[in-house]
Amino acid sequence: MIRFKNRLKLMDVSVTSVAAMLSVGVMLYGVAHFGLEVAWFELLLNLFYIACLVMTGLYFFNRLKPDQFNYWCSLCLGVTILLRDILFAPELISYPLRLTCLTLSVWLLMTLTYFYSRKDWKSYTKRNLWMIFVIDMVIALLYHYDIYYLEPIDEYTDYLLTEIWIRPTITYGLVACFISET
Repeated sequence: MIRFKNRLKLMDVSVTSVAAMLSVGVMLYGVAHFGLEVAWFELLLNLFYIACLVMTGLYFFNRLKPDQFNYWCSLCLGVTILLRDILFAPELISYPLRLTCLTLSVWLLMTLTYFYSRKDWKSYTKRNLWMIFVIDMVIALLYHYDIYYLEPIDEYTDYLLTEIWIRPTITYGLVACFISET
């Protein structure tokens, strides 16, 4: 038995599933084309993305309770934010953009921490939940702008941009699932 009957919710989960297939495909392409010494970090990040997507599937088919889903997905997403945007952030040419992305990443991590540390998480407003997605989208836009328009473009650029846009897509699916329970 599936959790969602609404077509809009089914579409949200479908978008996240397409992101999952794209993520795995791009990750395998990157490892095959660029080698493990270049793409190892994307492989590590994708393991956390895949964990989020597996939990979304389990949640969709009523195998996880909402509390479990919210906690573990927030934790996996928080680890990817910590790794991708704070500890091993992509080198950006523009220092103000780099500082802005770092600030937004810390804000996003604090927002997620505040969300999953609440005992009464159902009182978290839908506006605050969508803010998680919006912050992640702004970070991806800033990375995209710097990498595509300010830095020299090579064959690794398209791969990196695809990987950068996968997390906001997955975040969209997770937030859509979170909202279904509030």
